[in-house]
Amino acid sequence: MNSAPEEQSRILIIDDSATSIRLLSAILKDLGRIWFATSGEAGIALAREHRPHVILLDVEMPLMSGYEVCRVLKETSETRDASIIFITGQSGMESEIRALEAGAVDFITKPVNQPVAKARVCTQLNVQRQAEALVRLAKRDGLTGLFNRRYFNEMIELEFSRHQRQGHVLGLALIDIDHFKAFNDGYGHLEGDTCLSMVAQTIALATQRPSEIVARYGGEEFVAILPHTTLEEASKYGAWLCEKIYDLKIPHQFSSCASVVTISVGVAALVPSENSTIRQLINAADHALYRAKAAGRNRVIASDSG
Repeated sequence: MNSAPEEQSRILIIDDSATSIRLLSAILKDLGRIWFATSGEAGIALAREHRPHVILLDVEMPLMSGYEVCRVLKETSETRDASIIFITGQSGMESEIRALEAGAVDFITKPVNQPVAKARVCTQLNVQRQAEALVRLAKRDGLTGLFNRRYFNEMIELEFSRHQRQGHVLGLALIDIDHFKAFNDGYGHLEGDTCLSMVAQTIALATQRPSEIVARYGGEEFVAILPHTTLEEASKYGAWLCEKIYDLKIPHQFSSCASVVTISVGVAALVPSENSTIRQLINAADHALYRAKAAGRNRVIASDSG
């Protein structure tokens, strides 16, 4: 389904005291991967690089206080969603209010109570896991489990920009289930949904290279982003998909091109430049798909433009 196993929790400790870092690391060692920094500036750099789920941040540090570091982290796109817990020797409502106003979700007072510290970090890790689960759901199509059109739109922009910077070729495949309306009308919508799911999972399992994204584009149409893929390679990929779907042997007596469910694929590829657009790439693949359908379906056609 183009989804990686659940990530290990990431924790960052920012404290100018080596003793405090050792203590907190020992308390939290079983909860995830831990990084540490002994200054605010170094902590911000590590946070941007590793995007920790939880950051334990000392309030009293030289050069940059914990409050200053917290504000920077909350203003930075890579780190704004992290749960920040202040570590402080101060106590009282005033300190708590200041911590919350800076963007922290909790604070732990020194000397550190080990069970309390561990419990509070566990709580924030659970919050982060729940938030990530909601984000994953928002990216997925409810029926097929593939990424949805909205997520595809986000990722094609990122990949187009990345390939433009690198000067590398970017491939795209549009995939359509042949005569799917006839399948739905003939077998019913429940069977149609089952067919969509089977085809979707087969495409996803066949598209597993790093950064490859498969999404439901709409109805019975799917799209695959193929990084660093030439037109020839995209054509081979499309032909392979056609074979994989044919080999499922899903009966389709209402199809005019085969006795089983088949797909048509249109592929395109280009090296993004200042003069090219995402729309050009999609239109090229769409036109190739149209030609594949016009040529009899159950085949891949490569774009002659793009």
